[in-house]
This record gives sequence, structure tokens and C-alpha cells, in this order.
Amino acid sequence: MFVERLHTFITHLQAIADLRRYFGVCLPPDTVAFTGSRFEHLAGGGDRPEVADRITAEDLVAVQTLSVTVPASVALDILEGRLGAQLSGLLHAIPRDIDMTDAEADVLAESSPADQAWRLLCAQHGVDWVIAGKLLARKRPRLLPVYDKVVRCALNRPRPSFWLALHAALRADDRALHRQLLVLRQAAGLPETVSALRVCDVAVWMNHRAVGHACP
Repeated sequence: MFVERLHTFITHLQAIADLRRYFGVCLPPDTVAFTGSRFEHLAGGGDRPEVADRITAEDLVAVQTLSVTVPASVALDILEGRLGAQLSGLLHAIPRDIDMTDAEADVLAESSPADQAWRLLCAQHGVDWVIAGKLLARKRPRLLPVYDKVVRCALNRPRPSFWLALHAALRADDRALHRQLLVLRQAAGLPETVSALRVCDVAVWMNHRAVGHACP
């Protein structure tokens, strides 16, 4: 069921136009791209080797392009305090140069370094699961997806976790869904620096948002 719902969004007639609109490809002169189009590219990206294992000020700005803000006290702890050191240790243990479809499930499972980093962020005052997920997606855009309330509503909150459900979907049928996302990226004229996961997220988010669902 989850795979079928994803497939519906990815193959929708509006998907290519939605991606172009979001990322600012071939837009009319008086139209601007969504701020989220800068999420993965701001300051060269959060996964470039010299910063991949620490959360930087640029990463904190990048998540704001997705309409969330890390509370100032938490941001300072990340940049200058113990929290930042803890997260750096966990990030170092999370693969950087790998797509979700190529990773083994234990990389995303409960108690994995990625899961520990997510839980550590969620434990901070004012940081919810959406903010935590977006920060980690900035650091590992090929491995960890952006996931918010709109996408959760669109995909019926898969179990046991969105990461594992998406991982299984991408690997099903000889990774057909992953290949479809790459074809969609190319058809929309997006650069390869936009991950397959981000193509998936934007296609679902734009479509579900456009039809006016009152997501809880």
C-alpha cells in the first residue's frame, strides 16, 4: 500500500511541473522558486567532507528554508556546546556517500547512530520530530529524507517508521521506485545534487499541498 501511494505521487501528471516550480526551473520572470530549493545547496551542502560530521550555522539556516527554526538555545549548544560534540560523534558513524536504497536496513533501524541522533535532537526543548529530521536530512541528504506533517498525512503515517518503510519501498521490485525518482529528476531538469529522496519528498509535498488537505 505504501509503495502504491508513493508511485501515485511520483507518476502524477503534475509531478514534473511541481518539481520545476519548486526548484525554479524554467519559471516565468515574475515567479520565484520556493525557499526550500536552497535547502541542499546552501553553502555547498551539509554533506561536503569538511563539514559532514558537524552541524554548522549554515545548516541551521538551511532548515529555515523549510519553514522550521532551531531554538536559539539549542542552536548555541549545537555550535558551541556539548550537544554539538555528541551529534558530531553520531554523524561520524552515519555513512555519508550512500543512497538510502543502497544502505542496509540496520543503518536506519532503532538504536542506529542515525536514530540516536534523531532522538537526541528530539529530546531538546523546542525541537520536534520534524525539525530533527530536517537537520539530519541536511547532513545526509542521500540517506535520510525530509519528512514533515504534510508528507506524513499524504502517506498515512507508515509503520514501523517512515525511514524503514521508505527504505523497503525503494528496494522493492529491483529498486524500481528509486529508478523512477532518478528519471523524474532528469525529466524536471534538476541537478544530480538534488537527491532521489528530495525528489520524492517534493513531489509528494507539492501534490498533497496543492489539493488543499487540512493536514493535522
